[in-house]
Amino acid sequence: MARPRSIKRNSSPSSYKSTLTTIAFMALCAIGVWMLTSNTQVTPQTTNHVSKSAITTTATTTDVAADADVSISNVVEQAESRKKDTRVYEDNPGDLPDDAIKSDELKSNDDSGSKEESSDGKQEADGGDSQESSSQDLKGEESGEEQQKQEERQHQISEESSHTQNQPADQTSHESSQSEGSQEANANQEQETNANQEQEQSTVSETDDSNSHDSINQNEGQDQAQEKQKQQQEEDDFDKSSSQKQESKEDQQQGSGLDENNQESDHSEKTYEEQQQEQRQEDTGGQNSSQESQNEVSEEDQKQRIQQQQQQQQQQQTHDQESQMDSNTDQETKQESSSGESAFPGGGNPGIPKESKESWSTQAAESESQKERREEESDGNDSVYGYTWQLCNVTAGPDYIPCLDNEKALRQLHKTGHFEHRERHCPEPGPTCLVPLPQGYRKPITWPQSRDKIWYHNVPHPKLAEVKGHQNWVKVTGEFLTFPGGGTQFMHGALHYIDFVQQAVPKIKWGKHTRVILDVGCGVASFGGYMFERDVLTMSFAPKDEHEAQVQFALERGIPAISAVMGSQRLPFPSRVFDLIHCARCRVPWHAEGGKLLLELNRLLRPGGYFVWSATPVYQKLQEDVEIWQAMSALTVSMCWELVTIKKDKLNGIGAAIYRKPTTNNCYDQRIKNSPPMCDGDDDANAAWYVPLQACMHRVPRSRSQRGGKWPEDWPERLQITPHWLKSSQVGIYGKPAPQDFEADYEHWKHVVSSSYMKGLGISWSNVRNIMDMRAVYGGFAAALKDLKVWVFNVVNTDSPDTLPIIYERGLFGIYHDWCESFSTYPRTYDLLHADHLFSKLKKRCQLAPVLAEVDRIARPGGKLIVRDESSAIEEVENLLKSLHWEVHLIFSKDEEGLLSAQKGDWRPQSQAAAFS
Repeated sequence: MARPRSIKRNSSPSSYKSTLTTIAFMALCAIGVWMLTSNTQVTPQTTNHVSKSAITTTATTTDVAADADVSISNVVEQAESRKKDTRVYEDNPGDLPDDAIKSDELKSNDDSGSKEESSDGKQEADGGDSQESSSQDLKGEESGEEQQKQEERQHQISEESSHTQNQPADQTSHESSQSEGSQEANANQEQETNANQEQEQSTVSETDDSNSHDSINQNEGQDQAQEKQKQQQEEDDFDKSSSQKQESKEDQQQGSGLDENNQESDHSEKTYEEQQQEQRQEDTGGQNSSQESQNEVSEEDQKQRIQQQQQQQQQQQTHDQESQMDSNTDQETKQESSSGESAFPGGGNPGIPKESKESWSTQAAESESQKERREEESDGNDSVYGYTWQLCNVTAGPDYIPCLDNEKALRQLHKTGHFEHRERHCPEPGPTCLVPLPQGYRKPITWPQSRDKIWYHNVPHPKLAEVKGHQNWVKVTGEFLTFPGGGTQFMHGALHYIDFVQQAVPKIKWGKHTRVILDVGCGVASFGGYMFERDVLTMSFAPKDEHEAQVQFALERGIPAISAVMGSQRLPFPSRVFDLIHCARCRVPWHAEGGKLLLELNRLLRPGGYFVWSATPVYQKLQEDVEIWQAMSALTVSMCWELVTIKKDKLNGIGAAIYRKPTTNNCYDQRIKNSPPMCDGDDDANAAWYVPLQACMHRVPRSRSQRGGKWPEDWPERLQITPHWLKSSQVGIYGKPAPQDFEADYEHWKHVVSSSYMKGLGISWSNVRNIMDMRAVYGGFAAALKDLKVWVFNVVNTDSPDTLPIIYERGLFGIYHDWCESFSTYPRTYDLLHADHLFSKLKKRCQLAPVLAEVDRIARPGGKLIVRDESSAIEEVENLLKSLHWEVHLIFSKDEEGLLSAQKGDWRPQSQAAAFS
């Protein structure tokens, strides 16, 4: 509180009357000030700033009576100067003086040992006496009566100032903690001490000036001018000192965590500090212009309040935008169905809990002779954002398949008689280089036009057209490669041939009884491509051999296919899953080595399923053909296969033999000669990951309640019907009884696809054809896309529960794979890759950089990637994708679960990696 000035006066009666008149006038002014300030309304968020404006207005109003006594303005301005700007939160009244924040519930104890505050303001009166006594020591000329009236006037003005300050303070003081109040009181004490010292110096200087003049009017006029000049200088100096103290106090508050609002974002704090700095500048400007008219002050207050309202509106708009963004993302990725199920993993009620492997075997466990896993493991915590990528320096160039073009491994092979050189030999560790684009590559033609033609420069291999053009496999037509739909056995078109097969065996019933088939030695896969018109899903495969890029042609056309060979190992499929297996001049020696390769087909074929063999031994009488036919006849009889029919197609000049696998074990038990032998009881027919072939047969299920014991329902009913061999006593992948688990998974993915993937990811589904689910469970994601003109290749990881038979049972298809290795497909072959909780599991066994390089290899330019996973895995994948120059369209995270959608571009690095040794 400032020290009141002592003014020297004459003791004549007229002077005494003048003094009384002046005091009465001042009392009236004080009452007016109280009436003005008592109705001041202040917003809680800007408590200090608005209060300061109100006090400045009071000081300007009082200045009208400056000729009577300028001490009122001094007292008000000095009381205001102690309450400088501090960071004000909703529960922090600011750096207010003691008399503005005192309450019965909270008392501040200063380190200097100051007296406790009383409810009737006794401390202020005592403070006034002490200051008066000090003033008498300095001057000793003022009478006791004058001092008493000065004290009353000062006390009244102090109470008015305190009342104005307490209006906003009362709104927030109850929200402050006791420790916060103590800390603020200490800072207030320090500020008051500095202010009192400066005011004492000002009072001494002002008193010396007043004694050097002859008259009271001259003293007051000149003293007013000098005082205002000094006051302006003191306020400028005090603003600097207060700003430094405020910064120190803010650091202390942030360090101690006293204010709960310190949890605001850095952006919000920065914005608030800028607002506070602007407010201080405006307040200082308002004090320096205190002699301006009341209209100007009011106009300044109005500007301040408009700015404050604008700032609040901006903050509210920012908050609303963030809330709206969250709401939009929730609507896109986390909308809840009527059952409360969430479209986003980890939501309030996702419907699908975490997986459990209990009672489920994995392909890795089933495959006793599987390949050694990578020895180098990573904890997955290292971020490789900014990873330097290079082009692969390999002979295969744009067609590089790492596990099939491993020249180092191929050079070390000791034999190739069983096509070992066409099998998988994966480099360790996996490559982290990128495959270049073919020169002149263009955006692929969309389905169904792509079935008949593709861009030549996307697969620039004319050799097959030269060799097989006369059989209508493929032809070069200008800038296109065209596919007339023919093949070696169906030169006049695949559709005629497909109808020919069904006419030969009507029970086949394409698209009803027969849904999922395997095409061995598929060529350019025209057979499988036209099977879509019969609602049949065909798994086509052929080796990467002299028939240059035949599987690449198939995938570019939008037809499912993989690069594989019937060699020395089992194919990566479960047992008893294909409804029909087809071989049209597939050049496989089925009868050799005790029928080992045909016995592999027997493992894959569903009991009661058909084998269609369209080859020259069936209808030609050359010596070689006759010998093969005789060997095949003896083998199929010993395998208990029924020769259903032999039919000839006059249009194409070919013939086909159609066999059927038995549905019981009776024939096996009645054989005179146990050749080929039955497999040992401990031989798992489902083990298929790097498992050597064996020349033996597995028994068919004895009970209809077992998988393969009866034929599935007709398509499309089989898609959504729970497989009959899933029992309620079995625990499903997500912990429910298996049938309920299956149904919940299907409902979950239908909801996710319809509410999120179709609407919220910005994917143009008309441009999507080839899809891979990189970590399928029950095939729910693929089933949810049934009505689209797409096909989904379901990949069941070798370390995941073996649910691939369930996927086939419902009329879908897939393959076993370990994503720590490269996939057996050509580059640029998939439009969309879907990874549900894949990367968080992979990073426990292998590094993610080679996996993302593989994702980049098999995705087409413009292809999409959807990732649903743990937030930590999402972050690492995002960094890798950005380093690959993928465009991340959406990333959302909640409850430690995340969703990411990204798109591959055309970017390729300029430098090449070192050549593989």
